Amino acid sequence: MSVSDEFPTATKTHTHPSGAAQFATAANVFSLLSDPTRLHLVWSLARGEADVNTLTEASGAARPAVSQHLAKLRLAGLVDVRKEGRRSVYSLHDGHLRRLVTEAVNHADHMVSGAPPHD
Repeated sequence: MSVSDEFPTATKTHTHPSGAAQFATAANVFSLLSDPTRLHLVWSLARGEADVNTLTEASGAARPAVSQHLAKLRLAGLVDVRKEGRRSVYSLHDGHLRRLVTEAVNHADHMVSGAPPHD
């Protein structure tokens, strides 16, 4: 199953004009996602919620680093966390981020594999 089959593309766009605040906020999101480990964590969460141990295993990063990256993502409002007993379970805040990361990784796959571009 391809990534595009797993995650639907955006079907609803916002009609209000974007201004400086929206562009600054979007740039901050891209800045946070520019770190490969954070991008991997968000990519993993795009597939479903997970705890720190699962995310550590999926990303291959050290547990303290994963915890620090998750804290940054949580403070930025990109991920949510809930307690389940002693575990902290993380999830993406919304579908916009899921689609953004999915499209970014799909784009990267085309660049790496040489697959032709498409809409």
